[in-house]
Amino acid sequence: MDYEDDEVDFAIAAWREDGQWSAAALPPRAVETLGGFVTALRQLAGEGGVLGYVAIADECFIAVRIPPDGVARILLSDANCAYDYDLAEEALDLLDIELPDDEDEFDDIEPIGDLAYAADFGLDADAVELICLNEDALAEEQVAQMARRLGFGDQFAAVLRTLGR
Repeated sequence: MDYEDDEVDFAIAAWREDGQWSAAALPPRAVETLGGFVTALRQLAGEGGVLGYVAIADECFIAVRIPPDGVARILLSDANCAYDYDLAEEALDLLDIELPDDEDEFDDIEPIGDLAYAADFGLDADAVELICLNEDALAEEQVAQMARRLGFGDQFAAVLRTLGR
């Protein structure tokens, strides 16, 4: 599966059924826009909702949680990516955050959005922030670390293998 947009490294959804995690790659058309990604995630059902991750150019990722109430919870791992990547800019739009004109307004790495998006699955906001602030890790490595902590690290790795990563 090739992503037509060179920005997108992968798009993956994860969900639990009967206490077991499953994960799957989403097709490229699901990440043409962030709204499309959210819509694709809403089509999946799982205990406690569904998690989705889009990695962008090895620089940042967007995490989306669609809980049972259907209201998307969004995290952008680094707000600075919104200056360079359309999907990251869309994340700020969905978070109702205006992109400042001054690129120096954000810190070097600034996670923004719902850091507690997966707290009830055991990944608290502090852990998410520490993972996002690790400037030595690629987006794929950051998402892999979260997947391991959430309990679907093996499923995540298997999906990445199917994508040739």
